[in-house]
Amino acid sequence: MADYFGKETPKLGLGLMRLPRKGIGIDIEQVKTMVDLFLEAGFTYFDTAPLYPGSEAAIKKALVERYPRESYTLATKINAFILAPTEKACKNQFYNSLKRTGAGYFDYYLLHSIMENNYTKYDKYHIWDFVKDLKKQGLVKHIGFSYHSGPELLDKLLTAHPEVDFIQLQINYADWENPSVTSRANYEVARKHGVSMTVMEPIKGGRLANPPEEVKKLMKEVRPELSYASWAIRFAASLDGIITVLSGMSNIDQMKDNLSYMKNFRPLDEKERKVIEEAQKIFGNSSAIPCTACHYCTEGCPMGIPIPEVFKAMNVRLANGQMEEAQTAYEEATQNAGKAIDCVECRQCEGACPQHLPITDYLKKASEMFGEN
Repeated sequence: MADYFGKETPKLGLGLMRLPRKGIGIDIEQVKTMVDLFLEAGFTYFDTAPLYPGSEAAIKKALVERYPRESYTLATKINAFILAPTEKACKNQFYNSLKRTGAGYFDYYLLHSIMENNYTKYDKYHIWDFVKDLKKQGLVKHIGFSYHSGPELLDKLLTAHPEVDFIQLQINYADWENPSVTSRANYEVARKHGVSMTVMEPIKGGRLANPPEEVKKLMKEVRPELSYASWAIRFAASLDGIITVLSGMSNIDQMKDNLSYMKNFRPLDEKERKVIEEAQKIFGNSSAIPCTACHYCTEGCPMGIPIPEVFKAMNVRLANGQMEEAQTAYEEATQNAGKAIDCVECRQCEGACPQHLPITDYLKKASEMFGEN
């Protein structure tokens, strides 16, 4: 299979997981401006999912209703474990997505967040055959899956499903050798199979936009004019076989920053690669919780604990040593929600976590850290 499906594709995609908010909803007017800037710069790839609240409806208003269908490419997903109590409910996600977006068809359609604990559900519900049939009907152009497990299962899946056009992997410089994410090993399996990739979490849920001070110093010494996020996105975009690197932009300023260095993309040079290698060593020694704030864990939490926000507060202390700031952040996050001590250890959150974090253990630590015990 040829990389990029036979043509060079601009290597920046707009991920719609973290769209700007206004009140309790999405700020559609700001999203429209972001879409305009993105398309004007020559980029076309938009990535959404039913699990990203309001994003499919938002992209209909901001993109689909305002631009010719051939001027953009749209990706969405089908989830067999969070939104699918039955096979029928699972398959209905496609038709609901088609209705919500009004797109007519999807350029990229993915089996969502495949892991060791859920991949058999896609077999049970006959989803592989379902998406192949959608492709035959012309309702999707390329089929693939997003993946959050190790190289052994990935190799097994790509061997069993040669019909896969592409896969979506979590790739960032901090997780390149992370044993729970296995970015490098998964990337190498994809290359072995000749399968092109889209990249998710290149900035690790925003953490690499504000890395440890030692990393900031290294980067500023070499390229003081560049944002920290730019290093992360360019690292992923510099790899071979990449269709696009998804950035979950949350405002116009983030969009403008990304466009400033990706419009005329230049791969990392040797000096910059050395900086990344040093940064990887620093992250390897970090005590911070590697949460990307995807919020999959909160969907079914019976106690309504804002888990990513709790971990973000913990990291203020763990990564930066700011005890008072961490306490304030925790109290604000849990003011009208469940607290860490409320956890009943049902562990549904751990089954949904793409990072395979021991969430229950971390919540116990949070309860101790913030004086609830």
